[in-house]
Amino acid sequence: MDGIDPFAFMQSAAGRLDRIDDPAELDRLLDDLEYLFEALDPELQYLAEDLMQRTRIRLGQLRGR
Repeated sequence: MDGIDPFAFMQSAAGRLDRIDDPAELDRLLDDLEYLFEALDPELQYLAEDLMQRTRIRLGQLRGR
């Protein structure tokens, strides 16, 4: 994710989260968000944390949990 604008990435991910129907794509998105979380300034990690939680919920919905 070197050279990626973290805010633009999270905004894009949040905007398409409910339209993703492929669990594998959500897994990849979650991996990217977890990487981004580690790279973010600690004061901003809550933004990625919220989006990761929403992604996990969506993943659970698709997997029937």
